[in-house]
Amino acid sequence: MTPQRRRGPELEAAILDAAWDELVAAGYARLTMESVATRAGTGIAVLYRRWANKDELVLAALEHYRTSHPVALPDTGTLRGDLLAALTGMGEARAAFFAITAAAAFSGLLAGTGLTPSQVRDRMLGDQRLIRISTIYQKAHDRGEIDLAAIPPAVLAMPFDLVRHDLLMDLKPVDPARIRAIVDELFLPLVARPA
Repeated sequence: MTPQRRRGPELEAAILDAAWDELVAAGYARLTMESVATRAGTGIAVLYRRWANKDELVLAALEHYRTSHPVALPDTGTLRGDLLAALTGMGEARAAFFAITAAAAFSGLLAGTGLTPSQVRDRMLGDQRLIRISTIYQKAHDRGEIDLAAIPPAVLAMPFDLVRHDLLMDLKPVDPARIRAIVDELFLPLVARPA
């Protein structure tokens, strides 16, 4: 029996999985279009038809990994509970992702693409980041815990931005005590509705 040719989304997913695996195994500096093609079991021309260069392939692989490994949204019944669960889950599930992304960025990805760190973040997280955050806060608003109209967007983003910062700086899951401090000492006092 001859193996069936992969096409379309199946082939693209296999290439992006191979690019992620190559990024983890070899690092950004040693990753090549040839090494990814070999790992994916396809020809190099197939890669170049989809991505102009290594940088674009790596960005696509990072985005593919993130979307194919989603972090569940909690529903604990309280804003505090939801934030603690979401930030803990994010810290545990995304530690390796942030380590690989940071290594790629500092090994030449930013210079090769000409993107700033915030542009890479937006490309990696896209609208998903805002949708996930707004879902948690909308539930809290509906329960009467917060008034969304009275809270600036920067304050709503703060807990998630701080956890992403810690992941990027430490390249390991965020300590539970740090997550509790972000939620209890920094965030909740800013958004609590007056009695």
